[in-house]
Amino acid sequence: MPSNNPGNIGDLLGLHPHSVELSKYIASLAAAAAAASPIPDATIPDIKSYPDAVYLNYFALGLSLVFVPLPGYTPTTGIKHSQLNDNQLILDSINLYNIPNPPNAKQTSSRPLKLAFSTYPCLPLVLAIAPEIKDPNDKPLSRPSDLEIRQVSTGKDFVNCLGEPNRKGGGAGPSSGSIGIWCEWSQDGLMVEFGGDEAKGPQAWERGKDAVWKVVTLFSATK
Repeated sequence: MPSNNPGNIGDLLGLHPHSVELSKYIASLAAAAAAASPIPDATIPDIKSYPDAVYLNYFALGLSLVFVPLPGYTPTTGIKHSQLNDNQLILDSINLYNIPNPPNAKQTSSRPLKLAFSTYPCLPLVLAIAPEIKDPNDKPLSRPSDLEIRQVSTGKDFVNCLGEPNRKGGGAGPSSGSIGIWCEWSQDGLMVEFGGDEAKGPQAWERGKDAVWKVVTLFSATK
């Protein structure tokens, strides 16, 4: 595993927001991002809370952590981090972002800028995957033990390593305004959304092999 990988990210699922392991992970990302240029307050998240989920967004680190409340706890919409009951929240999914050409952040009006995600700083990222799975006909498929995600990894790269996805969607409709294609490998707890012109429009699935990933979501694998 490359030295810039902060451990097995999937092991963070199920942790509380204040856990030591999670704090170390965020600090390691901030250190990696700061190697390029200092980023003030990189470890302080932007909080979006809803009754069924709480999002801790680390825009400068290309990371969004999605927590779900335990039974009996209902977060209030729009509350501050200090008002959350961290002991009643567990990490349900992890979103990693890949933004090769971030939007221009120049202020052009009196309206506040909308925060945008940067690219996840610890790439390439190596994830452990199940080396043997079964196809829809219940036949065993042999796969590598690891998936390497690079900033330029395409749909073809993911399929070559993981095989055909369990679920997929997007890409329908006109190129303008359509949803980019996405693929999910539930046995690996992995969903990938793809960006660029190749991922949109009527021929998106024909061009999708060349589309570069935009968001990788990690969740608990389906047995």
